[in-house]
Amino acid sequence: MNKNSFAKTPPMGWNSFDYYDTTVTEEQVKEHADYMAAFLKEYGWEYVVVDIQWYSNDAGSKRDQHQYIPFDDVEMDKWGRLIPSPARFPSSAGGKGFKPLADYVHSLGLKFGIHIMRGIPRKAAEMRLPVLGTEDKADVVADPYSICIWNPDMYGLRHTAGGQAYYDSLLSLYAGWGVDYIKCDDICDSRLYPGSSFSGWEETRMIHRAIEKCGRSIVLSLSPGPAHIDRAWEYGRYANMWRITDDFWDDWKLLKGMFDRCEMWQDHVKTGCYPDCDMLPLGKVGKGFQAERMTNFTKEEQKTMMTLWCMFRSPLMVGAKLPGLDDWTLSLLTNKEILSLLGKERRGGQVMKTEHMAVWKNEFVQKIQKDGNDDDKEMAAALFNLDDTERELAISLHELGEEYGTWKEASLYELWDKDNCSTEDGKIRVKVPAHGVKVYKVKKLL
Repeated sequence: MNKNSFAKTPPMGWNSFDYYDTTVTEEQVKEHADYMAAFLKEYGWEYVVVDIQWYSNDAGSKRDQHQYIPFDDVEMDKWGRLIPSPARFPSSAGGKGFKPLADYVHSLGLKFGIHIMRGIPRKAAEMRLPVLGTEDKADVVADPYSICIWNPDMYGLRHTAGGQAYYDSLLSLYAGWGVDYIKCDDICDSRLYPGSSFSGWEETRMIHRAIEKCGRSIVLSLSPGPAHIDRAWEYGRYANMWRITDDFWDDWKLLKGMFDRCEMWQDHVKTGCYPDCDMLPLGKVGKGFQAERMTNFTKEEQKTMMTLWCMFRSPLMVGAKLPGLDDWTLSLLTNKEILSLLGKERRGGQVMKTEHMAVWKNEFVQKIQKDGNDDDKEMAAALFNLDDTERELAISLHELGEEYGTWKEASLYELWDKDNCSTEDGKIRVKVPAHGVKVYKVKKLL
């Protein structure tokens, strides 16, 4: 089974974390799936992802003290595998797991995903539960010296036949539920084990092997970041997505910093393998964090974020409350020309960056037409203003690439404002608002 066939283009969907934190329910997931099917599916949005602690019966009940409650009440089967809380996901009762909810999502023409933590529940190790497919018990396959610094639910798994058997049984269960996407946490990077001793490296391989055996195409997304650039080859070999940043929120400093991260990772974007810029904190967020609010990003910053993510070809996971979404946010998520930059025949890259501006281009991988004529060749160029005030930005066609330098002039079509103009003296020159962007379809003028 070729994992690169699981995601021909960067996955696009909704994830429950930014709005609900640990508290999302089955009814709320269905509401978001309904909205996606009605308003977003035709634009390529397809994954509905239930984020962290769907197995907890008391998640969110002590939010003023803990995001993740130590020794909380979790649901688990006899093989030590976490299962959905029936109080929050009623259709999971009677051992059905997430299959009824996944079936509902699939009936809408969408795909279903879940968040997991790497490893095995500490509760399973304490109870010495059997591990399906091996004579080992949970306390034997668990590695109590491999833990997560921010979540108390799990132990890492030992790199043994028994440890592999646990992951094999877990992915078999998920495949039976109809899971299409797994976001695995505490595995892409670790603040507790920053060096080569981190067991997450081997556990990534174990999960990959389990996916290969399970008989279902399941996208594997690794969190949190920042990912290690010196392990880029490993992420690309064993996963489909990996976070290049820690949790990304609606703060301009974080967004500005993403330009450097995208520059560092731009050469590792390949079919089925996508460095991940993390969630899109758009619209209404924060209810599960006891601070429901509209995004702190300005409208210009929101366009900058969407443009950079698409020029770079990052996966897109929106965290907003979708039902009742405002018209502005919906327009960001349904701009077909911006979203087309994610296409499998396209490639993005940074052209230049200074203290004041950044320029990216996104073009077809096969740029030269069969007849050698470049008259109908086109590419996209984005001029980002990184300053706190409006600036006039400029870039020459030659700076965008030697092949474009042979063009005397080019027509320009702005993908957000839908304005038409052209270059002057072989340059794109435009006033861009603070923290804003102008992104053009650039085509040779005959």
